[in-house]
Amino acid sequence: MLSEEPRRRRWWVHPIVSQRLQKGQFHTLYFDLRHNPEKFQGYCRMSVATFDILLASLRSGLTFQDTTMRRSISPEERLLLTLRFLATGNSFASLHYEYLLGISTISGIVCHTCQLIWQRLREAVMPTPTADDWLRIADGFYQSSQFPNCIGALDGKHIRVKKPPHSGSQYFNFKQYFSIVLLALVDSNYRFIIVDIGAYGSTADARIFCSSRMGERLCANQLALPEPRRLPGSSASAAPFVIVADEGFALSPHVMRAFPRRDLDDRKRIFSYRLSRARRYVILANESAKCHPGDTGMCDFTQLHQDS
Repeated sequence: MLSEEPRRRRWWVHPIVSQRLQKGQFHTLYFDLRHNPEKFQGYCRMSVATFDILLASLRSGLTFQDTTMRRSISPEERLLLTLRFLATGNSFASLHYEYLLGISTISGIVCHTCQLIWQRLREAVMPTPTADDWLRIADGFYQSSQFPNCIGALDGKHIRVKKPPHSGSQYFNFKQYFSIVLLALVDSNYRFIIVDIGAYGSTADARIFCSSRMGERLCANQLALPEPRRLPGSSASAAPFVIVADEGFALSPHVMRAFPRRDLDDRKRIFSYRLSRARRYVILANESAKCHPGDTGMCDFTQLHQDS
């Protein structure tokens, strides 16, 4: 058999990339942006103070040792590059010309930084709710949408991705594009309480929910839900705390959806209206949780396939 000769590299570092310290976007813009908070906010969708707090939490994991061959990329540049990717969805090829870093280097930086953000901040930003937390969430829904005993709004969001190699139609959804699913439970302040990320786009929301850790723990009554309580102004027996969802989810003691849109009397119509007011919070929250695929072929959320 004939064997091909190994391809020789033309450069150790491309002449354009070698000018990173003089012409790279980080080195030409970062310090000027820090002195212009509004421009910094627009550049990476984060204030300077928040950036510094996030950097302090991640610095040890983003610091690498210099070698005799080259200097390591600073934690500031790694974090700013990742935030720019998440804020704009620019391709790795585009960021390559902006930051003058190799495409594979950018891919590794973004994936590693996203994983580190999830590992370091998950417990602080998305802790496991307690019974008191559920009660506060329920009070928030009642004040904002007049729907009592609601502990969250549930829905799925399709995140567009490039087709992964050898995946067939697993990621091809009913909207006729490839995606992974972000299944989220949201409170009345549009904050994510529990998430499940990375399910195939071809899978229905109800099936994702049933097979997720969130759904399994809810069915097994392991989410530390408060004891049922009476609805405001009612003398009937206590009602359980519920999650509101759309018609794609099955009814259960802790999952409630609106009535079908036919033959509704006034009571059912008012109930469905109130439930829809509570459910809108997850719709708006999911609309803001958009992610764009980079040159790796998959959205970086696939690196964070965790259940809270």
